[in-house]
Amino acid sequence: KNMAQIIRLPKMSDTMEEGVIVSWLVKEGDQVKSGDIIAEVETDKATMELENFEKGIILHLAAKEGEAIPVDAIIAIVGNAGEDFASLLQAAGPVAPKEATTEAAETVAAPVVVENPTITSNNDNTNGDSRLKASPLAKKIAEDKGISLSDINGSGDGGRIVKRDIENYAPQSTSAVNSAPIGTESFTEVAVSQMRKTIAKRLSESKFTAPHFYLTMEINMDKALSARAAMNDYADVKVSVNDLIIKAASIALIKHPKVNSSWLGDKIRFNEHVNIGVAMAVDEGLLVPVVKFANQKSLSQISTEVKAYSVKAKDKKLQPSDWEGNTFTISNLGMFGIEEFTAIINPPDACIMAIGAVKETVIVKEGQMLIGNVMKVTLSCDHRAVDGVVGSQFLLTFKELLEEPVKLLV
Repeated sequence: KNMAQIIRLPKMSDTMEEGVIVSWLVKEGDQVKSGDIIAEVETDKATMELENFEKGIILHLAAKEGEAIPVDAIIAIVGNAGEDFASLLQAAGPVAPKEATTEAAETVAAPVVVENPTITSNNDNTNGDSRLKASPLAKKIAEDKGISLSDINGSGDGGRIVKRDIENYAPQSTSAVNSAPIGTESFTEVAVSQMRKTIAKRLSESKFTAPHFYLTMEINMDKALSARAAMNDYADVKVSVNDLIIKAASIALIKHPKVNSSWLGDKIRFNEHVNIGVAMAVDEGLLVPVVKFANQKSLSQISTEVKAYSVKAKDKKLQPSDWEGNTFTISNLGMFGIEEFTAIINPPDACIMAIGAVKETVIVKEGQMLIGNVMKVTLSCDHRAVDGVVGSQFLLTFKELLEEPVKLLV
């Protein structure tokens, strides 16, 4: 009885369209049972383990390591030893991996060196002269003058050396040759990772679909910084400026639910819960884990959660449940010295807030010049769901909360 079973690549995240088998943990002929981890798969969000649900022997591995495969493509066949599976493969009609991607995957990080063709021939001795194209007259004059043809760049058809090239040739002095920098042009091409592909696709869709507009506001952070210092003297968990920002944004969103929304085409969804996505840089790009119900959490809870997410993100251990459900997103580049920037909206949110560095500067208060700490934030809004006044009112509340941080605690 034919027991062979096809294993297809499952959809391992909500946005996954294809995956790459990073490594097979089994080989053809291995005995497997349900629950065994048979491969590591790179999705658009993380490298995840692929669990097997069939019992039997691995008869065939249809997918190569490092190859981009569409979701639902056949990746393996499990059955009884010696069983014929060719007919099964034919009937199922495997989904072929994308050719362009496989080619790219094979050439990952292969440096391509482009050399100047004249340099290549310059390295030859006089034997090389016979291979260079030159008119008989040019060859004769060169011989008489004791000039090596390999030193000359031809100006005739296809680089052919002609009489005028010999006549115009001026040998470089050795000191000039030594001082002239000679470089080799080179570049490296790396196949686009699944994460980068998805970032590119989603952000392009967001930028070209949602009409973005931007609101920038300056916030005095003096009281927030001293409140943070006082908290950190007292609490076991160290609170960052970013934790204060997450907390302030979550309270402001409860007061301005129109900002905590999503454009759904024929309707707008106003979320009553506040789930804040926190953009995090990893080697390959960007991950946005979500602090759920942020308005109900204390600053130390938010701090602990964000730190844990940061470690998981760097170790590629984030799970789909960690990055789903955002209603608003915060992107902070302050730690890199960026003073202000605009961020692209993270779907399905209607808004994203870009946070710049807290900067010590001169501020004018009632005609007096004082030293103060200032932070610029820019709110990007989807104009289909959020109008300028709505976004501005949200920012005013956010500013009030950070300028009087005692309001965060009540």
